[in-house]
Amino acid sequence: MSNSHIFLKSGFITTPSQNGVGRYVCQLQRVVLKFCKNHGSSRGMRDFIESGLVDFAKNNPGIVVYLKPRRHRTAVISAEFLNGDKQWINCRNFTKEEITKWLSLLRTQSGDKTGFRLRKLLHTDHPSIQGPWTPYTFKDPSENLVKYPNKELSQSKKLEKTATEQLIELFNRSNLENKRTD
Repeated sequence: MSNSHIFLKSGFITTPSQNGVGRYVCQLQRVVLKFCKNHGSSRGMRDFIESGLVDFAKNNPGIVVYLKPRRHRTAVISAEFLNGDKQWINCRNFTKEEITKWLSLLRTQSGDKTGFRLRKLLHTDHPSIQGPWTPYTFKDPSENLVKYPNKELSQSKKLEKTATEQLIELFNRSNLENKRTD
């Protein structure tokens, strides 16, 4: 069995706190488009810069876009997120549409989660020493010994009257008193 998972960065499931409640904050902070002005493998990146970059920048004013021409290098998208994560995508021989799709994906992510090992599937910042709540937490222990089907336990539990029911009852009583006095 391979132990390669022990070399992965590990942590808990995290999300930006309350993102989308009130207003949404895009987690993508900065995008650097690196390309060669002459090399053929950067053709799709150059096409995107000429025709789609202005629209992307207008539609996403919270994302800073940098262009970095480099000689004799393949095209790369480098992304930085608000939580400090950095991610880069090799765009060798990508088309303009593929670059648009990758930028859309990066825009909707909250960081680089590739190569990330989860310690637990559930995590809370304030754990309880009493354990997690379950529907059986406050049940009477004597119910564990009952033979089912049980007529007493199958009946609905007597619940307190709601405020509406109490008001209706008071109204009916006052109507009865008014009829008696008449």
